[in-house]
Amino acid sequence: MKTIRIVLWIAVALMAGVLGWLTLEMTRSTKEIAEGPFGVPFQLVSQTGAPITEKAFQERPTALFFGFTHCPEVCPTTLFEMNGWLHRVDPDGTKLNAYFVTVDPERDAPDTLKQYITNVTDRVVGISGPVDKVGEMVKGFRVYARKVPVDEKDPNGDYTMDHTASVFLLNHGGRFAGTIAYGENPETAVKKLENLLKG
Repeated sequence: MKTIRIVLWIAVALMAGVLGWLTLEMTRSTKEIAEGPFGVPFQLVSQTGAPITEKAFQERPTALFFGFTHCPEVCPTTLFEMNGWLHRVDPDGTKLNAYFVTVDPERDAPDTLKQYITNVTDRVVGISGPVDKVGEMVKGFRVYARKVPVDEKDPNGDYTMDHTASVFLLNHGGRFAGTIAYGENPETAVKKLENLLKG
């Protein structure tokens, strides 16, 4: 009986240690999101083929969306809505940056992104690059993205992408400031962008 109690106390101590470590890691992660630039360093290319890094997200308050050009509904709708919000909040385009990062770099070369985006808006810049580098950047920004075959019986055939549908808001310096959800009330979205500029 005494041995069982000792084993149980050891198990409790180990569990407390694990929970303490997890709490510390979660606190550290939250602190990093709040105090430092959001995401990870990266070296990709803009829709014009010019180099672009995380510094672009730190120059001015930024609206950041992750999507892909073959997206049937969420991405074109979000681009259209972002265009309206940006023109309302920052008519001259001098205070707020906006970017569309592809989660499908296999199909979304810079020129493909440029054509897709400029058909909808002149206020959003596309970002693409090598598959592995884009994947690292997407993961580093805590974005969910997964390739889904259109036909489960043909995993190497045509595919679509499941991905995070929110617009990320970063304040001056690139710190995380919130999100605009897909389908959010337009007035609420505009208010969030106005607050982003004030912050």
